[in-house]
Amino acid sequence: MEILFYVLLFVVAFLYAAVGHGGASGYLALMAIYEVAPETMKPAALLLNLFVSLTSFIQYYRGHHFIPKIFFPLALASIPMAFLGGLVIVDAYLYKEILGVLLLIHAFRFIFIKSNISEAEKKQPVIWISLLIGAGIGYLSGLISIGGGIILSPILILLKWTNQKQTAAISALFIFVNSLSGLAGQITKGIHFSDDIVWYVAIAFAGGLCGAYFGAIKFKYTIIQYLLSAVLLMAAYKLLFTTA
Repeated sequence: MEILFYVLLFVVAFLYAAVGHGGASGYLALMAIYEVAPETMKPAALLLNLFVSLTSFIQYYRGHHFIPKIFFPLALASIPMAFLGGLVIVDAYLYKEILGVLLLIHAFRFIFIKSNISEAEKKQPVIWISLLIGAGIGYLSGLISIGGGIILSPILILLKWTNQKQTAAISALFIFVNSLSGLAGQITKGIHFSDDIVWYVAIAFAGGLCGAYFGAIKFKYTIIQYLLSAVLLMAAYKLLFTTA
């Protein structure tokens, strides 16, 4: 079972990094299913997020997909709110329910929302909307211990501010800064890491490195989307409809 956990951890990191995400929601779902202690789940997920999202961002940045003028207003509003969210302790049952719903939303986004926005379809971002979006996602990401990319990505696509790879690049760095801020908030309350955290980091980093490379350069984006959707739907089902 422990070997299977590590295999799944690698797969989750690979798939998330391939679409420009850190994978915290996937790590949290996996750890919840394997009954990892709740007090170690949240900081572990954010720590893994830091390594995987930064790796993903570097690959997409090298591919010239990053747009600073869209990223910075989102990040400036989200960072302090992620810190505040990290200070809040959520009931364990409610936590699983919220996480399951977020996974469902993320899966349906990949299945139903068109992400190949053309340059002609793109619209200019609005600063005050960016600030509101960043603040809201930042607080929720700190509260649930995710980077916020699973919420930000579909919003950017629906608003037609970015195409799929630009979304991945912005989301990856957004996840990194929010994860860092949320982890800082948790540190002020006291955190505990699993004895196996070094293995968690090494395996997730390896998966993220491979996923970011293939997602940014080699693979068709739609293939990764459908694979990740299947993983998210299975994890959401386990969290919402079983006792795991």
